[in-house]
Amino acid sequence: MPQTHQASPALRFVPGAKTLPEQIAEAVGSRSTPLSQLLRLMAALEAEGGNEALRLQLRARIGAPLNARMPNPARQCRRCR
Repeated sequence: MPQTHQASPALRFVPGAKTLPEQIAEAVGSRSTPLSQLLRLMAALEAEGGNEALRLQLRARIGAPLNARMPNPARQCRRCR
């Protein structure tokens, strides 16, 4: 069947095309970056040993508490104390 138009291949995001700090800066700066992508970047950063400043930027953008690794007793509910 003849095609009436030529479809160009869709552009794809290639994670290895940019450095991790570049990807993080772009993701943090964009309000449309999905949470799943931010979490993947966080996992990649932690696997790499991680720059603390980049980790804090990602956590702030994700909305995670900065001390998510350590439980904070001040944030517990009254029944849990």
